Amino acid sequence: MRFRILLAAAAATVSLAAGAAELVVGLSTPITSLDPHFHNLTPNNSLAKHVFETLTRNDEQQRLVPGLAESWRTLDATTWEFKLRKGARWHDGAEFTAEDVVATLKRVPLVPNSPASFAIYTRAIKEASALDKHTLRFRTDKPYPLLPNDITSVHILPKKIAENAKTEDFNSGKAMIGTGPYRFSEHVSGDRVVLVSNDKYWGPKPAWSTVRFKMISNSAARVAALLAGDVHMIESVPTADIPKLAKDARVTLVSAVSNRIIYLHFDSGREKNSPFVTDKAGKPLETNPLRDPRVRKAISKAIDREAIASRIMEGQAQPAGQLLPETFFGTSKRLPPEKYDPEGARKLLAQAGYPDGFGLTLHTPNNRYINDEKIAQAVAQFLTRAGIPTKVEAMPSAVFFSRGSKLEFSFLLAGWGAETGETSSPLRSLLATFDTAQGMGGANRGRFSDAGLDALISTALTTIDDTKRGLILAAASEKAIAELQGLVPVHYEISTWGMKKGLSYKARADQYTFAFEVRTGR
Repeated sequence: MRFRILLAAAAATVSLAAGAAELVVGLSTPITSLDPHFHNLTPNNSLAKHVFETLTRNDEQQRLVPGLAESWRTLDATTWEFKLRKGARWHDGAEFTAEDVVATLKRVPLVPNSPASFAIYTRAIKEASALDKHTLRFRTDKPYPLLPNDITSVHILPKKIAENAKTEDFNSGKAMIGTGPYRFSEHVSGDRVVLVSNDKYWGPKPAWSTVRFKMISNSAARVAALLAGDVHMIESVPTADIPKLAKDARVTLVSAVSNRIIYLHFDSGREKNSPFVTDKAGKPLETNPLRDPRVRKAISKAIDREAIASRIMEGQAQPAGQLLPETFFGTSKRLPPEKYDPEGARKLLAQAGYPDGFGLTLHTPNNRYINDEKIAQAVAQFLTRAGIPTKVEAMPSAVFFSRGSKLEFSFLLAGWGAETGETSSPLRSLLATFDTAQGMGGANRGRFSDAGLDALISTALTTIDDTKRGLILAAASEKAIAELQGLVPVHYEISTWGMKKGLSYKARADQYTFAFEVRTGR
């Protein structure tokens, strides 16, 4: 497979023609870690893929294509063989071999204090062996057809790094040695990451010398930087600015419906004394009402998704009724977005024993998703009108994910992008019973658990026939949402990138911003 790598300039005065010095990209969310196995978060993964590579990868429509593996096949129901790319070298000049992959797979589930582990993508591999330098063999306990999809998320490290490096070694740059088209140069936490071209890259050589990623969480500042020429490309174009920028001759916009669902998660694990749950007077409520599916369904009915999509998101979202848009694999055609029904919500609350409602605090990041704090405020208003007085507490994403992973919240707004491009990703990450040994429920910050749902997910993951697996995943989605209301889908984001005229980019469903996919021309 071939890459055409393009970097552009840091200031308006720098040419966009081939040979220019830099591409400066304005990122919407700070990187929380450079360790590619520490925090499964889109900004982190997007940056990592410039330096590190995976055995398989996805194109902009999430179709599976080769990466460091040139080909793969099944030898029997539980054995996979991968042929690795010859000629790939690490940034320090060492040869990439199968032993590096084996060492990487051992590291993934052992990274300490991970807020969202990558072990979910390696759990099926029970044995990994290097037959020779360029041949790998994987064994699984059961048939596992999604293995090539899963490993699109596992960034490969040199053996010596995988065996010895700690997360802080990546953040300092010491361990940032990959096979990718870019090499690490600089990291200033919360401000910027600078990469330089890898002239010995196995693929087409980078055409530009430097990429500078600037973290600009403020939406207005990001747009201003683009218009001033301080950056040449921005992600997450603010919805309010899209009409204006679309008419600006200096700017090109591209957009696509993403694989990212914005959803509400509940504390359904604690029976009593769930934090921030109160009676109408603000006194802590001993019993946790969020454990009752009728209460969770009432919250879903109380939300006007169409209003959020059209007003808060200004048309840059699609109301959601399940975990992925219907065009993705394993979705159901029987899960339309819940209709706005505040009266129905009140009836369900009364049936659950809360005719007078109760109080909640909705926790949300304020710099991670498009209009995240505004969405939370709108949700709070809808719930308050339905008899559940709701406050909002917003915070930077780094604080939010840290606290959320410690289960400090009872009700939160978050998002999930399906890295594998199919429904098992959010099902096993957000709704499967939390189990570190099995790598399941890694982002299940509400500790939702249902044995029947777990069984469906497990069956889907081991079903080889694609048609049957799709039907099982759809059934699991129906059980999780329509029957159990394990979480509340709100909407799917529509992602928009803006760039200086003369640059082009294929909008990606996974929301990744890749410098190596930026092109000159239309």
